[in-house]
Amino acid sequence: MLSLKNYLNNISQYSLSKRLLSALILLLATLSASAATSKYDFRGAWIQTIYQGYDKRSTAENKQYLTRLLDELERAGINAVFFQVRPRSDAFYKSDIEPWSAQLTGAYGKAPSPMWDPLEFMVEEAHKRGMELHAWLNPYRGPAVKETVPASHLLKKRPELFVLFDGMYYFNPAKEDNRRHLCRVIRDILTRYDVDGIHFDDYFYPYPKAKLEFNDGADYRRSGSKLSKADWRRQNVEQLISDVSKTISEVKPWVRFGISPFGIWRNASTDPTGSRTGGLQGYDALYADVPRWARLGLIDYQIPQLYWPISHRTAPYDELCHWWAGQGHGRHIYIGQDAEKTAQFSELDRKLALAAEHDDAVQGHCWWYAASVKTVADALRKSAYRSKAIVPEYLWKDVEPASAPSPRLNGKVISWDAAPEARRWVVYHFRSKNDIDIENPEAIRCITYQPTFTATEPGVYVITALDYSNCESSPSKHIKI
Repeated sequence: MLSLKNYLNNISQYSLSKRLLSALILLLATLSASAATSKYDFRGAWIQTIYQGYDKRSTAENKQYLTRLLDELERAGINAVFFQVRPRSDAFYKSDIEPWSAQLTGAYGKAPSPMWDPLEFMVEEAHKRGMELHAWLNPYRGPAVKETVPASHLLKKRPELFVLFDGMYYFNPAKEDNRRHLCRVIRDILTRYDVDGIHFDDYFYPYPKAKLEFNDGADYRRSGSKLSKADWRRQNVEQLISDVSKTISEVKPWVRFGISPFGIWRNASTDPTGSRTGGLQGYDALYADVPRWARLGLIDYQIPQLYWPISHRTAPYDELCHWWAGQGHGRHIYIGQDAEKTAQFSELDRKLALAAEHDDAVQGHCWWYAASVKTVADALRKSAYRSKAIVPEYLWKDVEPASAPSPRLNGKVISWDAAPEARRWVVYHFRSKNDIDIENPEAIRCITYQPTFTATEPGVYVITALDYSNCESSPSKHIKI
């Protein structure tokens, strides 16, 4: 495709207008994206828990809701889910550090009844379907003024650590004790739950509000910093990211740490290295320099939230997709997609094709929000997601490589020993041993966290192991059914 693109560029001055040329290139990319699927492809979905009615449903109904949602995502081809476990300094899991979420039970600190642990449940259910589970936390958001929090909440114990802004309390990013608190929360999650990743979204300093100022002037003056206040705020956030990265490395260094930033870093009118856009700038408004964190090796992936249509007047998807593709700095870039808007504007194939132009830099997509993936699920199943895919390798992770499994057969049940270096396994099916080619994604039957598989098709099967960085072993000996 690249050689044809270059050819068209060469002849454009003689026979094609620039607009027609771009349309032809995009058409070719779309056809290419529809014709082939990738063996390594990140296919994520965000499962938000804030304002989703969990407190109105029973434990059984919530389990049923999440199970059904995971089934739908599995059928759509999703291989990683982001489960919001800390929406506002509370917990969708059993914690001795922060109270049960009011979003889960209706009141801060009120335990669910009958008792259940949503994070524990989701890790088990996602892994049962071969999906990664990333614990999604909002680092700085706290309770609303109108909400009652228990005496155990940090807001009650240390109110000086918070800033009141637009009716909500925020953890003050300038406070070292707040960074320690959040790292303690993350350490606890990593120690007790088998998560594959830790994830933050775009809520750092709060989104601007007309005529309101985030009240951290005294902290800035006490700091004695020679930086501008904006740079000082960015330094505060970066220090948190560095501390979290270090915490993960100390507890489970193979666990990935990722951020989903606001879709515009900076506009070119502000900074010539920015995108040709005209909207709010995450660097200036939220004080988050996410590409820099990737460059420093503090995070493993970025998921820029590119929720705008391709032809949006001030924030066009195509411009932003191309811009973010250059911001990986050796780490992964996944494009954040709005499923409903993509379906509404009939842009699925075109958006995937634009990202595919950067297949060396963009390793996949993540869909906002999980319950709306159904709006694009049929189209995905027929094209880009028609075969299963492995979450791409994190080659900078220092892990032990996994050896090829040694499968055995009992009836139609294939099993193998779970080596400690293996995180998951990939099961392939072929018509005969002469057809074995593990580079063919169409041959993948399942990606599993369990060392067993029940065969349903005659032919031969081979198994590979994925280590803790998602690197694949050589194939096992084949098993014939």
